[in-house]
Amino acid sequence: MEKPITHIQPYADEADTLTEWFELIVWNDEVNTFDWVIESLVEICHHSWEQATQCAYIIHFKGKYAVKKGSYETLHPMKEALVDRGIQATLSAGDKKI
Repeated sequence: MEKPITHIQPYADEADTLTEWFELIVWNDEVNTFDWVIESLVEICHHSWEQATQCAYIIHFKGKYAVKKGSYETLHPMKEALVDRGIQATLSAGDKKI
């Protein structure tokens, strides 16, 4: 009887650990309603209604909130879509705002 082949997981590639992650930050303003921000986070960022509601309250009381983290390629279209809806949004990587 032959022994099954076992696969050993290699260590994470250095390139994988150096991937730069970004945050999609939404800023509070005096223009957009809670409902509009919640609807936008659900439709654009694929948040649940509950998650979008919590984000909206944090944005309102803290002035800003990182509503999503990920790669530039994933977050940039979301940022642009939020901005197109009149919501102030930026991408941040460390100290840099994009």
